[in-house]
Amino acid sequence: MNAITQIKTDPTKVTYLGLVQAYDYLNLELFEGKLPTCLVTLQRKANCRGYFAGDRFGTRDGKSTTDEIALNPSTFKERDTRCILSTLAHEMVHLEQHHLGKPGKGGYHNAEWGEWMIRIGLMPVSIDQPGKKTGNKVTHEIMKGHPFDRACAKLLKQGIAIDYVELWTDGGKAKAKGKLKVKYTCPECQQNCWAKPEARFICGLCEEPMEAEEA
Repeated sequence: MNAITQIKTDPTKVTYLGLVQAYDYLNLELFEGKLPTCLVTLQRKANCRGYFAGDRFGTRDGKSTTDEIALNPSTFKERDTRCILSTLAHEMVHLEQHHLGKPGKGGYHNAEWGEWMIRIGLMPVSIDQPGKKTGNKVTHEIMKGHPFDRACAKLLKQGIAIDYVELWTDGGKAKAKGKLKVKYTCPECQQNCWAKPEARFICGLCEEPMEAEEA
């Protein structure tokens, strides 16, 4: 197996090299190449498609630090590559503001950030304050025909794709695995309870081990 074939069949390389290539391309097309490199990661976080963390990582010798842009893989299955890359660009604006602007305190999406988002073709949409473009919880809409939309179309034609999506749900248990909870019954008094399949119980009345309905 040659090196190119190995990259195309290695899930880690396919995923992370694709994200790195997308970051570099969007940096050139939307930010004039002025953004520094950063660590792009996949991180699960509830109610979040992605996040930015400035100066999150550093080398052991203390000589270098880098920012983190994290994308939530739990959201990939329901979204196409274009939408996922728009989250990457959203977080890149946070990175740009961290280095070249004045970020809002405590992760607040301020007016400067909103203006910079519109500049690259993403319209800020407040989640908790309808009609506003700023706030603590702000998503975005892709503006058709604007810079991100055009740049992303070119990038997708080059073959960039987020092919691997998360199949598991409910905290890591696949739907195919069946019930999340099973019924336990005391063989003496028939008292019941429900819990995870790996649980073990002693009946408080009979002091007998309770039996699971299914293994």
